[in-house]
Amino acid sequence: MDIKDILAKCDHTLLGQTATWDEIKGICDDGIKYSTASVCIPPSFVKRAKDYVGDKLAICTVIGFPNGYNTTACKEFETIDALKNGADEIDMVINIGELKAGNYDYVLNEIKTLKKACGDNILKVIIETCLLTDEEKVKMCQLVTEAGADYIKTSTGFSKAGATFSDIALFAANIGADVKMKAAGGISSIEDAEEFVRLGASRLGTSRIVKIVKAQDDGSAY
Repeated sequence: MDIKDILAKCDHTLLGQTATWDEIKGICDDGIKYSTASVCIPPSFVKRAKDYVGDKLAICTVIGFPNGYNTTACKEFETIDALKNGADEIDMVINIGELKAGNYDYVLNEIKTLKKACGDNILKVIIETCLLTDEEKVKMCQLVTEAGADYIKTSTGFSKAGATFSDIALFAANIGADVKMKAAGGISSIEDAEEFVRLGASRLGTSRIVKIVKAQDDGSAY
């Protein structure tokens, strides 16, 4: 698989608590240089990042991150604020406790609320697979599909584990035709990235792929 095709599916990510503006600028520069799908950054940096990159790169940010237990109203405000600041894509975290309690209408309506706020902007729904049973993962495939979200996403990268091949395969068997998949968390090699893409992932949430390419090449070919 051509490395450019993999990079084009990467949401080049920096969400660490200690991230500085200089570091955010650095991943924006890398995102432009290597033609990644987007950069995924904290909400507080969205406006500066959008002003910095203009139309050269999509800006993705996270909502209700990383635990997902903010109120729906809070998540809706975060989403609207991020979009006003220039975000192109939104990655939201579901309320995992409500899912586990069987309050499916709550989870569904929250996703619908955020998709309405997003309008034509992409909404990805993080379900934190490492905390869910397979039955709960299948239920989330159904809810994400019914809510009209654009993507189902495996992980925040801030819990016990990240994306697995088996989870992406499970998603692929249970999502609707209009829902895409994002694998995120722990994607540490080109080979892993290729396998996630082969299984059907349209996006990869990772910082390591760009770092690997940078280490192998000075970027002159990009």
